[in-house]
Amino acid sequence: MSRGPSLALRAAAYLLAAQLVAVGGGWICALVLGLFGLEDFATSLDEIAYPRTRELIMASIERGADGALRVEPTQALLAELARNPKLKYAVFEPIEMRPAPGSSPELVTALTSLRALHPSWVHFSLDPHQHGRPTGYLQSRETPYGPVSIGVHGFTFRWPDIFVSMFYDAKWMSAYFGPAILFSIFTSWFAVRRGLAPLRDIAAEAARIDMDTLEQRLPDATTPAEVRPLVVAFNQALERLDAGAARLRRFTANAAHELRTPVAILTARLDAPKQPSFLLDLQGDAHRIRNIVEQLLATTRLSDSPARSTEEVDLVASSRRVAADALLLAVQNGRQIEFDAPNSAVFVRGNRAALESVLSNLVDNALRAEPEGGSVIVRVGADAMVEVIDHGEGIAEADRELIFEPFWRKSEAPPGTGLGLTIARELMTRLGGQIVVGDTEGGGATFKLSFRRLPQE
Repeated sequence: MSRGPSLALRAAAYLLAAQLVAVGGGWICALVLGLFGLEDFATSLDEIAYPRTRELIMASIERGADGALRVEPTQALLAELARNPKLKYAVFEPIEMRPAPGSSPELVTALTSLRALHPSWVHFSLDPHQHGRPTGYLQSRETPYGPVSIGVHGFTFRWPDIFVSMFYDAKWMSAYFGPAILFSIFTSWFAVRRGLAPLRDIAAEAARIDMDTLEQRLPDATTPAEVRPLVVAFNQALERLDAGAARLRRFTANAAHELRTPVAILTARLDAPKQPSFLLDLQGDAHRIRNIVEQLLATTRLSDSPARSTEEVDLVASSRRVAADALLLAVQNGRQIEFDAPNSAVFVRGNRAALESVLSNLVDNALRAEPEGGSVIVRVGADAMVEVIDHGEGIAEADRELIFEPFWRKSEAPPGTGLGLTIARELMTRLGGQIVVGDTEGGGATFKLSFRRLPQE
């Protein structure tokens, strides 16, 4: 079995994504707050242009034949000067603060006084009347020619400056937040793994459950709230599975018990083959065994494929077929079968094989209950009700629910009837119908199968 994706890894990835979003969102918030002039965040759009302008000046630095640095504006810097004539820049050697040729004289004059301080980062303004936001920077930078101090003043904003500023801010922010994020990845991984330990405990509990221990349930009292719905659903599934397995065990035991009786009778008959009714009795025994097997097969098929119970079935045709199949055996045993049905078809939704197995079981029981010389009536009503009527001893009102229980049988009842009615009721339930028993006028039992009739086209 292939291993699925790691929940701990996914949670750690989400935590990392959340941190990156938080860092990026914090940078944007600080920028917005600065643009609105909030104290400690104060900035301006023009300040965002500083990284781009500084890079233009750094690209223009070169070393002359005499070994001294000078500023030779590139085409990009010239274009920027043409766009912004107020731009001033100056390049200084870091130790003695000697200005490089090509620097703006006004800016050199203003910044030379800082020579004794050896500054690395200075905010300044050339306008003595301007307060608040600076309009110039002096910063020490590393270049291909060694460290230099670069002064810039009067830079102005362009929309691409936002992306350039984000790039350079990300570089220094990564130095601060990168190790913290990497450390948080490892710590969050172990934290999530530790936090998911209850899931592994639950999985271990579930792995110990098999067909012999379906009564066990996963503990939900100490389960984390986020996982409790899954545990509750799993326990409910176990309850349904346990109930289904119990039904299957009862069904198997009932089937074995029900088949044992006619098989035992059949075996006893084979020991006395010279009896006058030998062949007729064998036919009856085989018919009863066939009915039980057909009901078992019908139940299994409906369990395997519920869609089998959605076909259209003609009650008249199915009932006539069952009555015709049982007629020969009935006549040989001194009984008759009367069939009463409408001239037109009566359609219901169900499964033909299952429906006919129920009817066959009822007809077989009725023939055994019917006195010799009597007639069993199979009646189909236009309201989609099928009645199987016998004129035997009948069924006491107190026993009319008990007869559908497995193994129930009055001591004087003929063998082989108990489980058949149990299966019949189960099949009728799966077919969406009902089976009830009542009295026959004049004595006997009447079994009624009711279905929901399909509308006629």
